[in-house]
Formats: sequence, C-alpha cells, structure tokens
Amino acid sequence: MKYQVTGNEYVSLPTIRESDGGLEGISFLHMDCKGMLEVCGDAELPLLRPFIEVNGRKRLPEKLQWSPASSWIPSFTARVGDLSITGTWLAPLGERGFGCKLSVENKNGAGADIRFGLEGCWARTLHSINESKPVEGVQNAYESGWNHSVVFDMRVGVSLFAFAPIFDKRVDYTYHAEPDGGVRYAFLTKINCLEGRADEVFWFGIGYEEVAAATSAKEMLRQGYDAQYAKTSSWLSKRERFTGDGKLDALLNRNMFFSLFFGSGLTIDTEEFVLVTSRSPRYYVSAAYWDRDSLLWSFPAILMADAEIAREMLRYVFVRQIKNVGIHSRYIDGTVLEPGFELDELCAPILALARYVKQTGDRPILTEPCILSGIERILRILQSKKHPHIELYETMLQPTDDMHVYKYITYDNVLVWRMLTDLTYLYGNIWPQERTQMLQAQAENVKAAVAEHCIKEKDGKRFYAWSVDLAGNWDIYDEPPGSLLLLAHYGFCKQDDAVWMNTVQIIRDPSYPYSYAGCPIAEIGCPHAPHPWVLSIANSLLSGNAASARKHLLLCEMDNGIACESVDEVTGESRTGDAFATCAGFLAYAIDSAFGKEEAYHGTED
Repeated sequence: MKYQVTGNEYVSLPTIRESDGGLEGISFLHMDCKGMLEVCGDAELPLLRPFIEVNGRKRLPEKLQWSPASSWIPSFTARVGDLSITGTWLAPLGERGFGCKLSVENKNGAGADIRFGLEGCWARTLHSINESKPVEGVQNAYESGWNHSVVFDMRVGVSLFAFAPIFDKRVDYTYHAEPDGGVRYAFLTKINCLEGRADEVFWFGIGYEEVAAATSAKEMLRQGYDAQYAKTSSWLSKRERFTGDGKLDALLNRNMFFSLFFGSGLTIDTEEFVLVTSRSPRYYVSAAYWDRDSLLWSFPAILMADAEIAREMLRYVFVRQIKNVGIHSRYIDGTVLEPGFELDELCAPILALARYVKQTGDRPILTEPCILSGIERILRILQSKKHPHIELYETMLQPTDDMHVYKYITYDNVLVWRMLTDLTYLYGNIWPQERTQMLQAQAENVKAAVAEHCIKEKDGKRFYAWSVDLAGNWDIYDEPPGSLLLLAHYGFCKQDDAVWMNTVQIIRDPSYPYSYAGCPIAEIGCPHAPHPWVLSIANSLLSGNAASARKHLLLCEMDNGIACESVDEVTGESRTGDAFATCAGFLAYAIDSAFGKEEAYHGTED
C-alpha cells in the first residue's frame, strides 16, 4: 500500500491511500495521554473514503493520479465511468482540523442521477507511544446544534477528544452504531449533477470535546475553502527550496515539510508545542522524544524552513525536556520513557542552539534563564561522564540506541569537542573570559585525546576506531545515526585529512560487512537494521560524496518518497522504519547543503 500524507500543527493525515483516496485514520498529540491518539477505520472501510453514487449505485474512483501542490497538499484525479472526479485533502495552517474537497464533472449528461460524498467508519481509537494500544472508553455519535450535524466523541469518564463534520445544506448525512461499538456514516451531496461540474467541501474539526470540535469545523467553513487553501499554499510556497534538479527538489521539500509537520506539533488538549520522532503510527517508535533525532536531524531542516519554529523547538527542549537531557527517550511531557545515557543526545541541545544563533544572529536567546540553566545542567552531566585522567567521555548507548561495545565512542567525543567549541563562540562576550578560555582548553584537550587514543593503525594506515576502552581494546565499525563520515562535516578535521580518508575507505570497503559496496545502493548499514540507511545517504551528501549519494538517493523508493530508516540495497524499497520524520529532516537538510540555492527563511509576515 502506498500512501500520501499531509497535516498541520494539530492533526496528521498519515495514511491517505493512493489506491482509492481513502483516509485510513488521523492522529493528534495529547499531553494528558503523554503521546498520540489515532482515530481509525477498520479493514473493510477506512475512516473516510470518497465515493460517487450513479442512479443509486455506489461507485469508487479508480486509477487515481496524484499531484501534491506546494509539495504538501495531496490532490488526485480519477474517473468513474464517464465521470471525472478530483479530490484534495487539505489541513489548513493554524486550524484544528482538515477538509476534503471533491469535484465531479459530467460532460455527457446521459440523464443519470449523480451524487458524491464521503463514507467511513470510526472503528477504534488507539493510544500510541512506540506501541499502539486500544483506548478503552465509549465511542459516541449524536446530533449537535453546534454544527447542525453529527458529532463524534470519545469518553473515558469525561471527554478525551471529539471530531465533527460540517458542510452546507446541500449535504445529507447518515450514521449508525455498530454492535462492536464503532460507528458508520456517510455524507452525500444532494446535487444532481446531470451535466457540468459540481463541488463540495467536507470539513472536519478536532477538539477536546463537542463544542471545540464543532466550532473548529465551523471556523474553516466560515473562512472558506479558497481562503484556507491560499493561506496554506502561500505559507508552504514561501518555504519551498530549490536545487535546479526537479527530482531532488521534490524529495527535498516533501521531506522537509514531513519533518516539520510530523516531527513537531501542538497538543490537542493543552496547545503546547512538542517534538516527536514521528506523528505517523507507521513509524515503529512514534510519538516520543529523542534529543538526537529532533535536534541533530530534524532541527537543521526546520531552521532552514522557518527560524521562528526552530526557536520554539529550542524553547521546548530547554524548558520541558532539559530535566532528563541525554536520557535515551522521553515522553512529550519530558518524563523518562526509556532509560539509558547517550552522549550524543547530551550534546544535541547546545549544537542546535549554536546552529540557530549562527544562522539567525539571535543572540538575546543566549541569556534567557532556561537556556543558561540548561547549559549548566548539560555541563554538569558531561563532567560526570569524564574518564578520571583522560579527556574522553563515556556513553552507555550508541547512536542506534543499542548497547556500546567500548564506552568511549569517537563520534560522540567529536560532538563533545564541537559542543565545547561552540560554547566558547556563543558566550565569548557574555561569560567571564576565564571561563570561555577554560572551555576552549577543554575542547582542545578532547581533540588531543581523540587523536591519541582513538586513532589506530591497520595495514600501515592510521584511521579512527569506532570506540575504545582505554585499556587497549577498540573496534572497526560505523553507525549511520552517528557516523564517522560526519567528522569533517562537524569541522573536527578537513576532508583531505589522511586519517579521516582512511577511515572512510575502511568502512566503504567491500570487506566491511555493512558497506554494501558493489550494490546499486552502496551506503552504510549496521546490525540495528542490516541494509543501507537513508541517514547514510544524508551523511554521504554532507561528507564530499554528493555525486554518488545523489545517484543512490534517486534509486530509492523509500516510503513513497519519504525517508525511512533503511532501504533494500538492490531495489531501494523501504525495509525498516517507514514515515521516519526526523530522518526526513536530515535528508532534506543534506540535499539542500549539497545542492541547494536558497537562503533560509526568516520572515515574520505569516
């Protein structure tokens, strides 16, 4: 099954089927639930599906042709006999809800009674934080004066959420409860399209309860489809980026917007901005927070799309998530989900802060209390991970979140060097000179320790080991989520540095089991997912291998053009980790870095 996707700050449409235009379900973030809720159809009938009724007989559109507008608004054209049908799924910016516009054209008349609309089934509600589990509660459907239509809500003692359709008087609606507790419904135009063209927009509002959902739908109806489409399209178009290569442009923008709208969002109950790995339930660890994923991968793409949203990302991290910074993964409220310390994640907030300030010049953010206290917390934790006598820092988990072999990882310590170097740049005119000089000396000591203890020799060639134990043991290895390919990208060495070039040669050599050398897609993998990683393609784009990485990328189907975790080394089809929103951001950033021609967006007129 191939899917189109769209969404806005509040609601995600992660499963729009290319086969029939049906929407399998929607998802939204919920702070009180510490994650995401999914509203789903069933195997027989999705949550919503377009259909046409000809002389009382239901027909479904076939052979749909898709064309996303502004890289994010999916539309299809199809035929049903002699009729043509066009559909667009729109999640307007700033609105708690979404709409579907259907247009039917009948050029030959033929006296047929032609109507069209949406049908669907609300079969179940799932709670998702990595795993999806059914919500035990009561699904209700009832008439409401707030939208002069039906309202659906989920109650677990009190209301958990509600959604509600709205349309004009040209639409009939029916609904009935199923024995298993689900609800089936249909929304059908009264228009008899004998000849010519007819349009209808079906709006759906989301909210904490009945009134919020119904009036959210009513607000979109009052604003009008054309105004909502123009607002959203304009916002997107201002942020689209270009390389001069149409294929790369499509991948860049689709992944950039996917990372923006599926890697962050506003909670439906508290309206708080939060960050997640993915708002799609198709990603296997969805709706939770990782410092690394959001700040090292997604953040650079969001920064080039919209600096104000990037600033919100930093504020969320330094307020909500800072208490447990560096811990494997957390819920959206900042509490610990999966324990285990990761050094790359500890460094991530400061690396993102430095990237933001360097690009925007927004130095006042540096003296905000949450930023200052957050940096102090990071430095205290860092000091607790230092070797007693050597300026190297340990980690429990590797960038894949798997257990380390040797606890001093070269890549992680390069991030420590980058973080300390960035702090001296950021606070050179803010902190006392003695402190920034001490940080600079610490950074230089880390670099010297990496050179002394992490560079090894094999077959007469010096190279960077993946990790060491400082007792004589080390390994040759690499992980795409934190690759030695990126050492030059982070400025630790130059691309013509002999040690780094030898390192790249070793992990790309056919003898290295995860190099996939000689395959059509010859990018690095690892045991966590033993196929070429999309992150490795991004790493290659950033490390002087743009030409080969472009070739590999254009061979990849991935998840219908959206980044996944790994791909088949021959076909380029997704093997693991569909709908990987934070990875999508890193891929977009890497494409733009290698081939882009646009400046980052800093406007405020929206």
